[in-house]
Order: sequence, then structure tokens, then C-alpha cells
Amino acid sequence: MQFSLGPLLFYWPKTDTQAFYQAAMASDADIIYLGETVCSKRREFKVEEWIALAKQVAASGKQGVLSTLALISAPSELKELKRLVDNGELMIEANDLGAVQLAREAGVPFVCGPAINAYNAEVLRMLLKQGMTRWVMPVELSRDWLVTLNQDLATDRQHFEVELFGHGYLPLAYSARCFTARSLDKPKDGCELACIHYPTGRQALSREGQPLFNLNGIQTQSGYCYNLGNELGGMAGLVDVVRLSPQGMDTLDTLAQFRANQQGLAPLPLSGDRECNGYWHQIPGIRLAQ
Repeated sequence: MQFSLGPLLFYWPKTDTQAFYQAAMASDADIIYLGETVCSKRREFKVEEWIALAKQVAASGKQGVLSTLALISAPSELKELKRLVDNGELMIEANDLGAVQLAREAGVPFVCGPAINAYNAEVLRMLLKQGMTRWVMPVELSRDWLVTLNQDLATDRQHFEVELFGHGYLPLAYSARCFTARSLDKPKDGCELACIHYPTGRQALSREGQPLFNLNGIQTQSGYCYNLGNELGGMAGLVDVVRLSPQGMDTLDTLAQFRANQQGLAPLPLSGDRECNGYWHQIPGIRLAQ
């Protein structure tokens, strides 16, 4: 089993981002995804800088993958997408079907990201024909669903890897509106890049005070942190790559804990007040099945 660091979903200052990826290159990660997937207004890194950093990751001995926006809504964003696809060296993670189309036209292999609604064998076979080499399972699906899908795919399953979102705030939905700006009574066009002040998102609580959602620009995330660190033993034969979503330097420590617990010999302590794993067990996602 391999472990990956997913693309940075939050907006961090450039120095913090650089420090994280320098540390990530010396971490237990096998694969590192880089690039902006949430909002094109976040420009601490330009496209060329993301590409250069991904090449640096590849030179360190890890696989560097360039991730694309999940919601493309302007010609300038499409131009940046084309520059990512035409990098000439690195695989991309396609987070919308426009990126899939461009990758196919360029003959670039791609990862099907979790923002693409690929739920069944027919869709995955179609994506395989387009050049998919890895599929990140939509976050709300269960182990039982994956078992059934493997059976439906038969021999096609050997032609691509399955990656599972295993730790972090689950990306649940995207919108043309910016929820962080709205929560601060700011218009989207005048957001002043407010999300840079919330390095792990802004919590939205229920009336009972329970973390319900995490607001991250146009992205709505789970209020609890998803944690499948104690489920790794049951992924053998089903999952090839387990993804951890960066939340800070602590994510690298969590990654080491995941690797140490692959056989269930070093269980992670979990808290029902902050963490969940319900979707994997086919129960409400906010719950924690011990």
C-alpha cells in the first residue's frame, strides 16, 4: 500500500506552503499532489511555480502530480489548466471533465480526482479509455460499495489504481458562491482573500454547537476530520493508495502513524468529538465506528 498527500485544499501563505512541501519531500509519502483545486483567486503560487515545485518533488524520488481546479468558470482558468496539462513531464489529477478532455487530447495520463462523479464500472471504463491510470474514490462511498465495484470491473480493475481519501476534512461540495466570504459578510468579488486567515477552514456549527461543516472558500467540507487510520488492514486487495489531506505539519506525523498501523499493530486513538469514519462503514458520515 502506498500513501499520498493530497493537494492543499486551504489557502496558506507562500512561506508556510513552501515549508510544508520541503518537509513532505522528506516524509513517508510516496505520492505528493500539488496545485490549487478550490479557488483561482488564491495566487500565492503561480502555475509555473506549482509545476517547478512538482518537478522538485519528482526529483526527490516521490511521484509529483499536478492537481487541477474542481470548478472552472473563466477563460483565464481554462488557460491555466492547459498550461498544467502541457507541463511536458508530470501526471495531472483531473478534477473536472474538461481536464480529462485536455489530458486525453494531449496524451497525458491522469488521476481521476474525487471531485469527478465516477461511481460505477461503466464510467470508470470510459475514463480508462481516456487515459486514466488512478481513480480517487468519491469520499461518501463505502468499503462494501468498493468490493462490489471490483467485482463488476472484473479484469479492467488491473489497469488502474484505486486511491482512497483516508484522513482530513472531507470535500463534500463546491459552489459558485464563496462561503467563507459570505460568512464574513463580504461579496465574493471583494473577499480580500479572507480564507488565508483560516488555515484549516472556518467551522459552521449546528444549533446544538456540534461541528457540522467546514467552510473553505467555495468548498464545503465535513465538520469532523475523516480518519481511516484504523481501517487499513481491511483495505488489502481493494485500495492501492491512501490519501491524507494536508492540514499542517501535524499531517506528516499522522502519515507516519498510518504507515506504522498498516497491519493494525499500532492503533490510532480516535475521538468521536472531532473525528468520523462513517461513510467507509456505510453509516451516516458524521459518525465514528470504533
